[in-house]
Amino acid sequence: MEVTLAPAATAVALCFVAGGVALGAISGLVPGLHANNMALLLAGVAPSVPGPPLYVGMAMLAAGVVHTFLEIVPTLALGVPDPAMAVAALPGHRLVLEGRGREALRLSALGSAAAVALAAPLAIPITRAMVRLWPTLRANLPLVLGCVALTLIATERGVASKVVGAVSFALSALLGIGTLDISPEAPLAAGGMLAPLFAGLFGAPVLIDAIGGDGVPPQDGAGITASKRSVFGLSGLGTVAGAIVGYVPAVSSAVAATLALLAVPGRYGARGFIVATSGVNTANTIFALFALVALGSPRTGVLVALESASVPLSIPHLLAAVVIGASAGLLGVVTLGDRYLVAVGRLDPTSLSVALLCALAGISFLFAGGVGVGAYAAATVVGLVPARFRARRANLMGVLIGPIIVG
Repeated sequence: MEVTLAPAATAVALCFVAGGVALGAISGLVPGLHANNMALLLAGVAPSVPGPPLYVGMAMLAAGVVHTFLEIVPTLALGVPDPAMAVAALPGHRLVLEGRGREALRLSALGSAAAVALAAPLAIPITRAMVRLWPTLRANLPLVLGCVALTLIATERGVASKVVGAVSFALSALLGIGTLDISPEAPLAAGGMLAPLFAGLFGAPVLIDAIGGDGVPPQDGAGITASKRSVFGLSGLGTVAGAIVGYVPAVSSAVAATLALLAVPGRYGARGFIVATSGVNTANTIFALFALVALGSPRTGVLVALESASVPLSIPHLLAAVVIGASAGLLGVVTLGDRYLVAVGRLDPTSLSVALLCALAGISFLFAGGVGVGAYAAATVVGLVPARFRARRANLMGVLIGPIIVG
């Protein structure tokens, strides 16, 4: 459906987009808050917002894009990731502890911005290809993800790390199988089990290790040591992985990021993880929008919210909201991110860690009730396994991969 906007209406639409940018900035800076939870909250209030559905949809999309840029900030500063950034949490936090947090923020911003630039022209040809390939992918998805799991474990260094990786994957898979299908009674209708599971698996272990530590040290300059070629190439890798998320049901940004990391050469280290995973998460928004138009099925929480609000699918206007949101997100990462790191560095690490552990328990309760708090505690125990025995925390993505494999 094509919709045109007069100059006065354009100004009003931009005001809605600006409101979405502000909401996305707030939600992105909240530790452990998933973009889908934020989107479903917006969907709940959308019918009461005065204004045409197109404007409301543009605000939702802008909020979602800004969130994908800014969610790296609490991931780096606190080690508490949004689920989509979980696999990059520990490598990125290590850069912060080395005083390279400002560089890490800019790497993430470049990865997301490049993904927007790459995804827009690639969306149409990739949509056509994925429509043809989807039946084959759907039939073989458990096999593909099983190979991913085996590769994750096999590429661990040393026999002991391989055993720990296998145990971590199995425990997290069992946790996912046992909890993800639960529909908990919770204070917030836009809840679910992902928030408590990822808070426990990836956030709580970092916070526990930070108790009694030195906190966030002063950060060095913002210069990027990675080459332009490597940043662009890794962004392209993240963009392709983001396309998988956009078109293949049941594959989340976190799973696609895990796939992308397997293709990141070891020499790129933490910097490569950050660029690739940021690219995955932001590109997903664009590809999922085209998938909604082509296949009629929303693949992300933001697009579920758009559909529930009966937003006209005017690609030019919705893409304009994406571009504005990406521009604001790029600026926000650099300005707000640096201040965030400074503010966290001034706080007592033990008090901050204990407060955040309690806050994550509170978020778990809001999104999943008492069951969520129990899942958060259980996930924390599982999350400590690779942290204590020196295996990659990416093996904990079994929480999503395992349930898909067993079907």
